Amino acid sequence: MAASGSTIGEVDEIPGPVKETFCQPCLNKDQQTVADTFCSNCNEFQCYDCSNEHNVYAILKNHTFMSVKEANATNTLLEIKTLCLCNQHQKLFEFFCEDEKKLCCRTCAIAYHKKCHSVVEIEKIVGNMTSSDSGLGQKLAEAREDAEGIARHICSSKDQVAQDIKEMQVKIRQMREEVMRMFDDLEDFVVRRAETFQRETLENMTMKQTQIEKHLADVTSYLETIKSFFKKGTPLQKYIAEQKMESKVNAFCRNIKDKCQNLEKVNISFHFDETLKLPPLPVTENVPGKLLLKSYRQEDVYSINMTMKLTPVSAIILKKTGDDIDEPLYSGIDFLPDGRLVAVDNTNKKCLVYNEKLEKVGTYQLSYNPLSVAVVSEEELAISSGSRYKIKFLHVSECNEISSSRTCKVKTKYYSICLKDDGQFVVGTYDDPRPVRIVSLDGKEQDFSVNFRNKTYPIGTSASIYIKSSDKVVITDTDDDAVYIYDMKTNTRVVVKDDQIQQPRGVAVGPSDTILVCSCETNSIVQISPSGQILSSYKMNMKYPYKVCVSRDKSFLIVTNNCAGNKEMQKFKISI
Repeated sequence: MAASGSTIGEVDEIPGPVKETFCQPCLNKDQQTVADTFCSNCNEFQCYDCSNEHNVYAILKNHTFMSVKEANATNTLLEIKTLCLCNQHQKLFEFFCEDEKKLCCRTCAIAYHKKCHSVVEIEKIVGNMTSSDSGLGQKLAEAREDAEGIARHICSSKDQVAQDIKEMQVKIRQMREEVMRMFDDLEDFVVRRAETFQRETLENMTMKQTQIEKHLADVTSYLETIKSFFKKGTPLQKYIAEQKMESKVNAFCRNIKDKCQNLEKVNISFHFDETLKLPPLPVTENVPGKLLLKSYRQEDVYSINMTMKLTPVSAIILKKTGDDIDEPLYSGIDFLPDGRLVAVDNTNKKCLVYNEKLEKVGTYQLSYNPLSVAVVSEEELAISSGSRYKIKFLHVSECNEISSSRTCKVKTKYYSICLKDDGQFVVGTYDDPRPVRIVSLDGKEQDFSVNFRNKTYPIGTSASIYIKSSDKVVITDTDDDAVYIYDMKTNTRVVVKDDQIQQPRGVAVGPSDTILVCSCETNSIVQISPSGQILSSYKMNMKYPYKVCVSRDKSFLIVTNNCAGNKEMQKFKISI
């Protein structure tokens, strides 16, 4: 804060690092050297070495030097003098228009502010001031603190990315080591089981081998006996021997046949389960894991900085005039780039223009009941007409003259309308299973490639808006007391339901791409983050807020209502 008794025009010094001034010739050589002096003839800050060149060349010896501090002070004074001049007329600002909050030179005051009620001489304002503190120093200090916070966050994020990569590598190495240990344990278990099986099987095989070797010896003995009998014995002896040995030979043969039929085949093998079996593909084609690369806004961290404040500026009562059929109902409102407001009156079939003071300055009679309006350019706007199956374009001049421009025929009933880009609208439907569609400026219609809710809205029960920077569509649902946020990039949906949102109507995009919704039953404007977090709720001094719009620079907000016998339009200043 400035000290009491300080002179007018002084501003508190903003704490922080002192800005260094660098030598211009060194900068031209991609070197950063702190400047020691300023040459008025060269119009350059120079270091000690560069300024010594003036002693070498005779043509430079008569140049005038001053200190860096003096030069910076001189430049500051020139900037202050330039700041006090009107850009259009190059004359000193002498007046301040309190109605339009603008500085005026004498020519501006005469040419542009004749109708204003309060144009005051700046000297009188300055004379009545008791303190020089405008709060700018504090605002700049806060802004710099925020900027430094952003810089710290970016540095932290960069460090975090590098740390995440390192941790990912460590995790993969740890997993590889764990897998290798698992396979070592698997090998040990399988080999031990196989060796036990081998030992038991070999013992059984050895026993069978011993038995068969005994049988081979018996066979050899029987063959030799039979051979001897048939060679040396008499027929009587041969017959007797054959009869005695037949039973033994038959038993022996049956035993051998049984053993042949019961022979076992031994096989040892190991097969991986399908869950462990990897196909013979390179890792680029078969990644055994999921790599997540994602950049996102930490809205939960910064949501407090997106919370806005509304300060009432002006308000008017919307009454039936001489040529009106009924009470006006403003079903659509939007800002022109220069700050004027356009509105469409559904009941009286009108398009109207208001200046920054909410004074009606232009009217155009329509032949149909308009539903919504969207400003297309500096002097063109588009109006949806629902069951008339057309979008009407009007031209609004700087002098507030409104004229018909052209008409595009469409095949769908459109209620809300807003600009998507230079060549397309995002339009909300009614009595149609496609709640939101895209329409080009020449009337070509197409659908979004996302999965919207399969619901058909009656007229007036839903409104939509498009957030260009994040490619999101927002839809209000009066019957369900809900707001739906659809992400066109990811084909995902966020449903916002809260006691603060009751019969949501109009919707607009506010500061930092936040979503502003008219909550009809709670008589408030609810602010929602792009991710669906409710940031705040503002109680309106009106019943049943119906439509809302925000100026292009996000500095002003207009709200209209739908309360029989008490229709209003209010203007607010937005601050963060």
